[in-house]
Amino acid sequence: MGKIIAIANQKGGVGKTTTAVNLAAALGILEKKVLLVDADPQANATSGLGFDVNEQKQTTYQLLEHSINVTDAIIPTQSPNLSLIPSHIDLVAAEIELVDKDKREFMLRHALDPIKNDYDYILIDCAPSLGLITLNALTAADAVIIPIQCEYFALEGLGKLLNTIKSVQKVHNPNLDIEGLLLTMYDSRLRLSNQVVEEVNKHFGKMVFKTLIQRNIRLSEAPSYGENIIAYDATSKGAENYLSLGNEIIKKTSN
Repeated sequence: MGKIIAIANQKGGVGKTTTAVNLAAALGILEKKVLLVDADPQANATSGLGFDVNEQKQTTYQLLEHSINVTDAIIPTQSPNLSLIPSHIDLVAAEIELVDKDKREFMLRHALDPIKNDYDYILIDCAPSLGLITLNALTAADAVIIPIQCEYFALEGLGKLLNTIKSVQKVHNPNLDIEGLLLTMYDSRLRLSNQVVEEVNKHFGKMVFKTLIQRNIRLSEAPSYGENIIAYDATSKGAENYLSLGNEIIKKTSN
């Protein structure tokens, strides 16, 4: 039984795409069959895995429009056990084009339904907004991972996202769980980083992943080479962190 996990936060720059790409790669290395769906018009997950965004003709956009079958959009990646549904800047148009459609929040769920059980995990990289595409991702997902950076405004906007998740649970997807809050860009030398970790753990307790994603230069460099962190530098802190997160999620799923 496949599990669909959306990675969402309407704040930009919190490590959402970094998490989507590297967690997907880590789960693949840990011998799980993984599909990464790039549902962000910026298409950073697509380019971060080494694909030329402009060359992609069958993408999340066509999938939401239901003009192609899901199997036509899936492409293999260089990373073991990891496939991708790429994105394209055209996806911006979907926000407008879907507005008048019946059941517009369910487009992605219906598109992914036929292949859900072909994968152990389907990860959806969401746009940094709470628009219709992110709503589609949350409606399609079984769970959501919320990355939070260990910085001053970390908890700002979190309430809004949790309210959105609540209303999706109420109206579109009663089975949506919060997989966990993931603390990113952690620097153990900074008092502020440690304060944010303490604060988030105090407020959210068991909802917070044990794994912390540390600030890591190699993690920032990897996308410019079109590689995930494990392919780029398997010995780096970033690779270690995402493999640890992968193991934590596998353990959680099997419980």
